[in-house]
Amino acid sequence: MPTIAVTGHMDLAPEAAGPVRAALHELLTELRGDGLTGRSCLARGADTYFAQEVLALGGRLSAIIPSRDYREAVVPPADLARFDALCAAADDMVVMPFEHAGQRAYEAANHRLLQGADRLVAVWDGGAPSGRGGTADTVAAARAAGVRVDVVWPPGALRVGDQNRQPELDSLD
Repeated sequence: MPTIAVTGHMDLAPEAAGPVRAALHELLTELRGDGLTGRSCLARGADTYFAQEVLALGGRLSAIIPSRDYREAVVPPADLARFDALCAAADDMVVMPFEHAGQRAYEAANHRLLQGADRLVAVWDGGAPSGRGGTADTVAAARAAGVRVDVVWPPGALRVGDQNRQPELDSLD
């Protein structure tokens, strides 16, 4: 049973949900084989869409929560019900040993995310790192560790504020 981890943008535009979820569903259907374990930090956006698709395909969900206060400090009120439902649906959950959410907690969670992963799905526009612990850094760490990376950025995938930008990703993988 392959373990597929996810990293991706939290700030996906609302109209990106359909195309991103469809692309994730297609990729995960191809990868599931005799079963599927999806590993996610359950952040809004890409992580949540990935977790929902893993569960929709009958896969196991493994959650990695960056800090003890993550739910209260980071999850927006509008996303609490979805976050709680995904936590309840997870077959296992690891809460990283950080009291407070922040860069160190995110970096540690991303490191844990990659441990034992067979592949990394990156819902990523190909942009440069915007700070340590983000999507680009996780992709670089996976590649350095020899973990195969599948970049998902379908037509219609946009980030909030980037509605005019659609980069070419053919050279990424």
